[in-house]
Amino acid sequence: MNFVIIGGDAAGMSAASRAKRNNPDLDVTVLEKTMDVSYSACGMPYNIADPGREIEDLVVRQAHVFREKQNINLLTGHCVESIDPVGMIVSGTSLQGKPFDVSYDKLLIATGGSPIFPYLEGFDLPGVLALKSLDDGRKLKAYIKSNHVKKVVIIGMGYIALEMCEALRVRSIDVDMVKPRPVFLPWMEKELADVVKNEVEAHQIKLYSGHTIEKIDFENKRLKVICPDIMLDADMVLTAIGIQPNSDLAAQAGLDLGVKNAIAVNKKLQTSDENIYAAGDCADAYHVVTGEKTWIPLALRANRAGWAAADNVCGKSMELSGIAGTAVFKVFDLEVARTGLTVDQAKQFGFDPVKVTIKTRSRAHAHPGASMIHVHMVGDTKTGRLLGAQMVGKEGVAHRINAPAVALHNRMTVEDYCQTDLSYAPPFGPTWDPTLTAANQLLKKI
Repeated sequence: MNFVIIGGDAAGMSAASRAKRNNPDLDVTVLEKTMDVSYSACGMPYNIADPGREIEDLVVRQAHVFREKQNINLLTGHCVESIDPVGMIVSGTSLQGKPFDVSYDKLLIATGGSPIFPYLEGFDLPGVLALKSLDDGRKLKAYIKSNHVKKVVIIGMGYIALEMCEALRVRSIDVDMVKPRPVFLPWMEKELADVVKNEVEAHQIKLYSGHTIEKIDFENKRLKVICPDIMLDADMVLTAIGIQPNSDLAAQAGLDLGVKNAIAVNKKLQTSDENIYAAGDCADAYHVVTGEKTWIPLALRANRAGWAAADNVCGKSMELSGIAGTAVFKVFDLEVARTGLTVDQAKQFGFDPVKVTIKTRSRAHAHPGASMIHVHMVGDTKTGRLLGAQMVGKEGVAHRINAPAVALHNRMTVEDYCQTDLSYAPPFGPTWDPTLTAANQLLKKI
């Protein structure tokens, strides 16, 4: 059997490696349009913060290792341009301009996502960059060095934008951030979002929310981000307004698309064609709280989905229950985390939500070095279920969010969560874990 994979990053290479472990005799071919495979994209902001580190440090496994040690036919520089589901052939062109056709018995589409670039004047100018692929990071780091960048305008204020504003400030680069939407971190409870906003502004970053970008100009050797009411100048502009699934190949092949035009898959990662699977940022998923389809591109899901697709291709039936949207990021001295639904999302999916926000210490009362943790929780008055949680603090947030995430996967009620036996020691938290304190307060409203 020929198992062909389009895309050589998280989902693609996880699937290729898993398939060869399951069945060493299986013919596995990976077609990757770039020359980079298996790298830590999430580590790029931290690498960029250190001019002494090579971007290649982020490569987890070199291409030759997959070829020589795992006997995977990894073809880099091979861009797939079409899929023929009837003839079961993928076709494309190599970087050398040579056309190729590869036949498959089972196919995995793992094409990931791409940064959103507005169709506006000036977004194609030199120095207007994005950060998604390793080559993006390579170009961005080289541009900062070769152009002696001292000022950057970041368009967007999401995860990557906030991680990059820290990376740039570490390098003593001035940063302005601008976006059209008026609310800073609109998915986050305002009390928590204000804590993050204050932290960002405390590091001399200027935030401009609610300003529509009209175009980018270049004059007097400076880029200028032009809005109707303000103009921001820069040596470099970083576009960080989100990503979109790379689903065009699937759409052109007649496969069904789902939420936000991601490739629609079932719990076995099969598309509308039983011989074609999709995994990673290009594919949708089920949300464990709502049971409905969603699209939340995250690294763990990509790797897990790659494994599951490979297991199913190899005859080992594997279904994924779904995702809770659990995520964490660092911005200067803060850890910011979330899982599950917001109040607005809960209403959208028919729940009757109530919420609570508490502020408590990160360590026991008498233990030195404590800071504040803000915890926000959402529950459902009709079923008593826990629906979501958010946290912000200087310590104890990144891993603490995992407890509510596990509760969401197991459809626990708020009362159930109140009874969980969480760990305690004075250096790590109060006797009542902050999430238990929040849950106890939330229970009074349910």
